[in-house]
Amino acid sequence: MAKQSPWQAALTQLESAAAIAQVRPEIIEQLRRPERVIQAEFPVRMDDGSLQFFQGYRVQHSNARGPYKGGIRFHPNVDMDEVRALAFWMSIKCAVAGIPFGGGKGGVTVDPKRLSTGELERLSRAYVRAMGMNFGPRHDVPAPDVNTNGQIMAWMVEEWKKVVGRKQRAANQNEWRATFTGKPIGKGGAAGREQATGFGGMVVLREALRTLGKQWGIRKSPTVIVQGFGNVGYWAARTATDFGFRVIGISDSSGGVVVDDGDTGRGFDPALVLAGKEEVGQLVHFVSGGPFGGVSHVRTVTNAQLLETPCDVLVPAALEGQITQKNAARVRAKLVLELANGPTTPEAEAVLRERGISVIPDVLANAGGVTTSYYEWLQNIRNVRWTEAATLRRLDALLTEQARKVLTRAARSRVTPRQAAFAIAIERIADAMGS
Repeated sequence: MAKQSPWQAALTQLESAAAIAQVRPEIIEQLRRPERVIQAEFPVRMDDGSLQFFQGYRVQHSNARGPYKGGIRFHPNVDMDEVRALAFWMSIKCAVAGIPFGGGKGGVTVDPKRLSTGELERLSRAYVRAMGMNFGPRHDVPAPDVNTNGQIMAWMVEEWKKVVGRKQRAANQNEWRATFTGKPIGKGGAAGREQATGFGGMVVLREALRTLGKQWGIRKSPTVIVQGFGNVGYWAARTATDFGFRVIGISDSSGGVVVDDGDTGRGFDPALVLAGKEEVGQLVHFVSGGPFGGVSHVRTVTNAQLLETPCDVLVPAALEGQITQKNAARVRAKLVLELANGPTTPEAEAVLRERGISVIPDVLANAGGVTTSYYEWLQNIRNVRWTEAATLRRLDALLTEQARKVLTRAARSRVTPRQAAFAIAIERIADAMGS
């Protein structure tokens, strides 16, 4: 079977959910088509004085529930098909989270690792100029994504202020700041944004276990394996430990480390693991048979082997397409929690379902990031500032409620959590459309 493109996969998920969503067929037809597609080729002056042209994209999928919301990624593989799918998924994710945003996504086809800091800044500013008035705090609110960060958002805010100043009277400083989220805290960013996605994922897992843990055969203190030890993976592992879960496997791009069978009852201390990784750069270089991360006996594995290691909950928190039709039959978890975007292919999920392994979908599991982006936007608009504790408290309450609704719907309708999440999202979007 040929691999589906991102947009084809998105449409497959839409059709699957349409069978159980209580909406008119016209709504599904509308969701199959983004409201606006923007493509621009724009010039950037390079350090050597030459002029290079780049392809930039922005897809505004749906604003039925509020301003378009979604990140901007810089990557060599960015194309219209991918951006269209990502914008659709943002519409679904924001609706699942219950926040008043629609879905959008943008990107530039570029390898940012080949650019100097100056070239990266000029590229970021040129992209904003190319998109022009398509952004705005009550129209389209971008954020960081793959290979973009808070500094790039700060450059974009500055450039957008210039664009607005040339075209219309500026509203106020708070409105400017609210046009982009994921900014540094000193430039209007939200406290708690760093840990939001990983923390939110564990909040969803905690509620999932309360709701359906017995059905999945998972005890109160589950064993957890986290693939990926970047920002999301680290905070997921740390929060899991805080919640009383036992982290028995972790990995980064160099490979993975798991608790040896002879050290039962122990789990890694994520803070100690992070300290070791920062010291040597890669996890496997830090391991010499133990002790490691507070555990006496450990063993190294490849990332492929990590995915097949027995555990209660497997958490892919790195790249897309990690669980495929080729390895799904060898996954030995009772539950998969998707913190990465699209780590489980549709074909793989079908195999997992046949084996009785449920998947908590990315549109719910990693919604902590976009929810905290909403909190940042709200604070900018209102010119207030919340503490980190206040932000995470709000996030905990919201995601607990939304996870309960999705999982209750899945159990009642006897469908997958993904189908339930998409159905709820589609119904909420339909309600906003007045249909």
